[in-house]
Parts: sequence; structure tokens; C-alpha cells
Amino acid sequence: MGLTSGKVLVAAVVLAVGLFVATVWLWPRLARRGWRACTGRVVLLLVTQVVLFAAVGLAANRSFLFYGSWADLFGQEQDMGVVVDHGAGSKHVRVVGTQQLDVPGGGRPEVAGQIQKVVVEGARSGIVSPAYVYLPPEYFQPRYAKRTFPASVVLTGYPGTAENLIKGLKYPKTAYLQAKEGRMQPMILVMLRPTVAPPRDTECVDVPGGPQTETFFAEDLPTAVSGTYRVGTKPRNWGFMGNSTGAYCALKIALHHPERFAAGAGFSAYYRAAEDVTTGDLFHGDDRLRKRADLLWSLDNLPQGNSAFLVTTSKRGESNLRGTKEFIKRVKSPASVSSIVLDSGGHNFNTWNREIPPGMVWLSGKLSGV
Repeated sequence: MGLTSGKVLVAAVVLAVGLFVATVWLWPRLARRGWRACTGRVVLLLVTQVVLFAAVGLAANRSFLFYGSWADLFGQEQDMGVVVDHGAGSKHVRVVGTQQLDVPGGGRPEVAGQIQKVVVEGARSGIVSPAYVYLPPEYFQPRYAKRTFPASVVLTGYPGTAENLIKGLKYPKTAYLQAKEGRMQPMILVMLRPTVAPPRDTECVDVPGGPQTETFFAEDLPTAVSGTYRVGTKPRNWGFMGNSTGAYCALKIALHHPERFAAGAGFSAYYRAAEDVTTGDLFHGDDRLRKRADLLWSLDNLPQGNSAFLVTTSKRGESNLRGTKEFIKRVKSPASVSSIVLDSGGHNFNTWNREIPPGMVWLSGKLSGV
């Protein structure tokens, strides 16, 4: 049974409950004095605690996909990746695999669409990053053969995995269902994590003398995708969305690059670049760069383009409520801003899964394929 298997999680939970019951049942016998009884108490408590923590860890890993297998967990997954040429892609985007959606007719791209695993090479930044590209069913249908589609970059939080966008947050399935029900237009999704220089969290900043992450997301990525798929190059053809760190990046890139992106949606965003042990020195003493990475400062001090923003928060459970209100207050014409404010919701997948469907419909309404 695999590390992410539901059976493994259920077995761990059942074992933890069983050991708890056994501890309560056997405690009177082990309450005596003597080394045997004392050892029995220690062993029973220790084993129960270990199994309980294992169950919690398995549940967390199943939700966030930190490790994909037992070998990955124990550091035994050492085989180097193999690049497979499928004769698809372009100079800066290589398609290395495909997978189907978990929807009816998922095996037929013209019915359910397709997810392609790709490697994107940044022409200006020099960054090379894996990503997933969701292509809607219409992309494969003959009557849409000459049609261009709107596209959106989709980012996870830090240190999330791109697989979370497919399995946990269900972006492709949501896009498929929303388009099928007529709530949004068919849209291409380019899904990846913001950690394009692992393990460093670069906060989508062009680090002086370091990774040029903003250049990669704002220029290289849309250029490479437009050169590979039927996606236009105008701002109205492109959106950006994400959660947590990805939300900060989505708003930052849309704010600073209205010539590239017409809209940015941030689910549980924060509004100032983090600076901690995971980021290292992002600005190298350049106060201008540090201020620019503060979105509230940028709104007050830099010209605002014709960009649309969506921000989300909750009245209870999120720490970004005050910052979100400030962001909304500081957006000025020609830019525009919308919001989702939940009564209650934490910084987690459950909250984002309540915000992503209406958020995607909103984003779709701001973009055009032509």
C-alpha cells in the first residue's frame, strides 16, 4: 500500500484508536509498582503517541503531498529524472508526459481535455521549471482548430507541489466543470509552484545576482506558452492566480506587469514579500526593490495600469483581513478590484476550494481568447 493510500491512513487511524482503548483498558493492571508495570506503561504510551502522530502525518501528507512514496519519505528515491522526447512542444516548452482528467470520458482529450506535463525554459531568466498545462476539450475539437484560448498561470503556495493544484485544489476539474456548465469560457491553465529555484522561496522577485523569478513569470513563461499553444500575447489573453505565496505572486505580477496580464486573483494573499530563512537576502540592501515588493506601497507610489484584481479573505480564520481591506482601498482607476470575504475560513485547502470556482469564473470574465 502506497504512502498516500487511503487504506494506509485508515489502518493508522484504526490502530491509533485501538491502542488508545487498550491503554485505558490495561491501565489498572499497569498501575502497580515494579519495573514490569512501569515499563509496560512507558511502552504503551510511547507506541500510542507514535501511532497517533503517524496517523496525523499521513493525513497531512495525503492532503499536501509532501512525499509521494515510502522511498521518497525515507530518502531512497535517488534515480535521476529521464527526459523523454515526445516530439511535441517548442523551443522553450518540452512536453514530457500526459495524463487524463478524473471526469467522464477522461481518456479522450476532445471530451475531457488533457493535462500535459512540461518543462519550461526561460529565455531571459535562464530558469528551467517543470509545470503542468491543462488544455480544455475544445482545444482538441476540429471546429475550434483555429481558435485561440485565454490562459492563466496558476501557482501553489510555498513549499507546495504543482501536483497539489491538480489533486488537492482540483483546478483542471473545476475549469472543466465550470466551462461545461456555461459559467466560464474554456481556458488553458499553466500550473506550477513558485519555487522555481528550489529550495529557496524567492517570492517572485528578481534577486540581485540571483534567480530572476519575476522575469521568468512575467515574461518567459507567457512567451514560451504562447509560442507552443494557441494562446495570444495580448494582456487580455492572460491571467494569473494562486493561493498563499502564489496569491502574493499573482497580485504582484499583475500589478507590476499590466502590459502582460489583464487580471490577477489572489486566494489568501499577503501583500509584502516575506523575508526569512527560506528566502535568504532577496534585495541585497536595495530599498527600492524592497518597497516595490510591498504591494500596498506600490499601489500608493507607482502608476496603476488597466488591471483587474480579485482578493479573498475571511472575517474569522485568516490573518490577511486588514491587509486585504487596505489593498481594496488603495486600488485606483484605471485598475479595478473585487473581493470574496467568507464569514469563516482558515489558510487551508478547504477554504481555497470554496473560493477557486467563483474566482475562476471571475477571471474568465476578465480575459479573452482573441
